[in-house]
Amino acid sequence: MPTKVNSVEPRSRRTRSQKKHTQGIICYFNHQCYLTFITGCYSCKWKVKREKKSSHKICCCSWRERLFYPFLVASFCLSVTLLYVWIETSNEYFGFDWVVFLGTGNWFYCSILLLSFFGILTAYSTLLLILGFLLIWDGRHDLQLHWFHKILTLLVILLSSFFMWILSVYWKDRWLTAGLSLKVFAPYIHLSSIPVMVLISWPVAFYLIHLEREARIRKYKMTSRERRRVKRCDRLAKLRALQVAIGLPFFLILLCLYVVPLGIYSPCIQEKDKLGPKPDIFGHRGAPMLGPENTMMSFEKAVEHGAFGLETDVYLSYDSVPFLMHDYDLRRTTNIQKVMPNASFAHPSSFTWDFLSTLNAGEWFVQPQLKPFYNMKPISEADSKKAESQRIPRLADLLELARKEKKFVIFDLNSPKQKHPHRNTYVRHVVSVILDSKIEQHLIYWLPGFDRDYVRSTAPGFQQVGRLYSIESLAYENLSIINVDYKELFYNGLKDYKAANITINLYLVNEPWLYSLAWCSRIHSVTTDNIQTLSQLNHPYFFMTPNYYVFMWLFVDSVSAIFIVAIFYFHWWNENEKEKFFKSTSTHKDTRNLPKGKTKKSGASVISKPPPRVKESPWTLEALTPALTRSTRKHPGPQQFSAVPEEKASKPLKPVKDDVTQPVPTQEDFELAQEPTREATHKTALPDLKANEPTISSAEVPHPETQPDYTPIVESSQ
Repeated sequence: MPTKVNSVEPRSRRTRSQKKHTQGIICYFNHQCYLTFITGCYSCKWKVKREKKSSHKICCCSWRERLFYPFLVASFCLSVTLLYVWIETSNEYFGFDWVVFLGTGNWFYCSILLLSFFGILTAYSTLLLILGFLLIWDGRHDLQLHWFHKILTLLVILLSSFFMWILSVYWKDRWLTAGLSLKVFAPYIHLSSIPVMVLISWPVAFYLIHLEREARIRKYKMTSRERRRVKRCDRLAKLRALQVAIGLPFFLILLCLYVVPLGIYSPCIQEKDKLGPKPDIFGHRGAPMLGPENTMMSFEKAVEHGAFGLETDVYLSYDSVPFLMHDYDLRRTTNIQKVMPNASFAHPSSFTWDFLSTLNAGEWFVQPQLKPFYNMKPISEADSKKAESQRIPRLADLLELARKEKKFVIFDLNSPKQKHPHRNTYVRHVVSVILDSKIEQHLIYWLPGFDRDYVRSTAPGFQQVGRLYSIESLAYENLSIINVDYKELFYNGLKDYKAANITINLYLVNEPWLYSLAWCSRIHSVTTDNIQTLSQLNHPYFFMTPNYYVFMWLFVDSVSAIFIVAIFYFHWWNENEKEKFFKSTSTHKDTRNLPKGKTKKSGASVISKPPPRVKESPWTLEALTPALTRSTRKHPGPQQFSAVPEEKASKPLKPVKDDVTQPVPTQEDFELAQEPTREATHKTALPDLKANEPTISSAEVPHPETQPDYTPIVESSQ
């Protein structure tokens, strides 16, 4: 309806009131649209009925919804855990995609596909939780999650559990990598979790104080009979249990976060003067993000970015030529499927060098669907042309580059297949090729363990490298260098190897946070695919001194405690004001709803004596119309007492039968008369009349008990 505006008001005041009215309408409809949207997304009900927010229910939904709620929370927790583990194991994405390629024969980013899928599962479960929270916060009590959402929630639980089981059985290393990430990120997760708990404290405080107010209101409204009934139903105990279920986990988690630094150990929390030197970098198959792996272009790119050494994999051809190749066949990194499709699955050592030298080893690298790494930067046009012309290099070619650039060389030597002419002598043949290259022997990190005694006697200058052997075995074989997987080393006696002065090289380290962990742990060198990024680091990521961490710990704890106390106090004050208003309103309603003659005083009803009855006129109201005022004629009621015009007192009008009633004593009047009360007087007066109108006198009539029987009276409602 349009707002009624007084014409006397100034135009500015009218405009201001109209604007307020319009803004109120806009806010109301915006809120209704918002409420309809979130309710429709949650329960697929796009017609929302208006509800009262204060329904005084212990829970906001039915028992079926309460039973399904743990499944919704479980889907959220499982999906978040799975997503976190997969994100933190991004260092292993290439290995995962390579395993999928071996099984399917097609190269695609299966790891990124799974990452997106896990992100969708997490976003979906999180969205349902947020929608439910918003509906509860708005005071909705008809939360009914749609059956389609319930089915999808159960499906999220099953899929998350299935993939976590797959990781636990077939890729246990993923959990080890996620555990190592906590060593680096634990201090930052701790410091960022406390502000999150401060945000969560707002709804927690709201519900705890709201439940406390409900319990106090129920106690306040209980009578003696209701108290016995409530004890049987145990409604207050349910409210207290709900408070404990909400508040206890919150405060336990908050307490753990406040004291968790006492049990945190992170290698990146140390003094600056104790930080070791930057680990050296071996280019894994060269620089595979800048050029085709195991090609001369890739090794040249690694040298340009300051590689400490070059890592590769060596096969021996059927005619005894050592060449560089990693896979068990030539499908992924060469064009053998175009040249000889029938032999694409053959072992690399089954081909002669004359045939291998004709294969192209770089065309696959410039094809977008065959890029080996998802985070590769685009290469220049000149590099693309150079990559397209790459061939399979020999070991002698790599040794020539390393000799000129003074770079170390470390490689895995793969044994030939059965019936190869050098099946038992391939190590000796490779050693002879290395010695013929005239490279300095100390630049060779000899990793193969087969026929190690011959290598030591023939090439005593080679640096012998072992695996993750025990310290006793390393001492027995006189090995002072080990090349190990980073996951195995950090969980198997890193301190013991460092105490024994063992030189450590880790593989395969691609992520900066993992390289920072190796740096803070005083690792000597790492093997990486991401040499262009790691070579530019001048300081480890996530590094902080102990004093700085203690300061941040105490500062964040104290500030968060102040905020949480302030939030709880604010909600307590707000609910206290609501409770005062509720008590005053309920007291007013109780007093107004009491029976006649009763007043509420200090929790007990005090009965007072009813006022004396007043005799009304035994004639109709129309006869008095000329003598009554305009307001009296317009609004007649019980307050118009009996009155007789003075001038016409000698001619009383005849009474109307319908207006004359005889008072009948009731049981209530009898009980009220039996109790001692104080007398009350009731005085009435009619308004003054104008001078030209006749005056009307009011008359008081005694109580009905003292009134004669023959006098007709009319009961006036008091």
